[in-house]
Amino acid sequence: MTSDRETVSVYDAEAGRYAKVTAGLRDDPDLLAFIADLPRGGRVLDLGCGPGIAAAAMAEAGLAVDATDASAEMVRLAAAQPGVTAWQASFEEIGGAATYDGIWANFSLLHAPREAMPRHLAAIRRALKPRGRFHIGGKTGTGATRDRLGRLYTYYTEPELETLLAEAGFEIVARRRGRDKGLDGAMADWVTFAALVAPARRG
Repeated sequence: MTSDRETVSVYDAEAGRYAKVTAGLRDDPDLLAFIADLPRGGRVLDLGCGPGIAAAAMAEAGLAVDATDASAEMVRLAAAQPGVTAWQASFEEIGGAATYDGIWANFSLLHAPREAMPRHLAAIRRALKPRGRFHIGGKTGTGATRDRLGRLYTYYTEPELETLLAEAGFEIVARRRGRDKGLDGAMADWVTFAALVAPARRG
């Protein structure tokens, strides 16, 4: 996750409440589709895993799950989930080449500074196997700000995210839009994309 200290401090302090607010993620249609599209026993990374709710669902489905977050308290909760290997790390520490069948970044990369997003997406693409699956979710809008809890948010329009994904070498295969109340109690519009590593161009 982000290394923004104020954002990480909020998640450390609110880890338990955040786990309750996001408990319904197990039934999220994006997560169910992500799991269904991965090979049996495939290896996945939950990037910015929070309390590990999605990671636990992936592990229950038979996937080999790595999970990372910059918040020590979130990692502690995620590591307690059966079948989940979790450790503390920021987005800057995304590594590996052709390691994962899928990477799940659900409303986590929105905490990264705008100028860092192309670099993070490039690292994610490198870490995925050919035709690996990538899920990204973010709040839609423009600019960047902190919410009333102090978390840093970077907002993107749908076309901006489409362009960033294409430039990083991803092929979008599905999207979903919605509006929900977040941890800070504010309503926000959002979009999620399911993407695949695009085939290498010839010539």
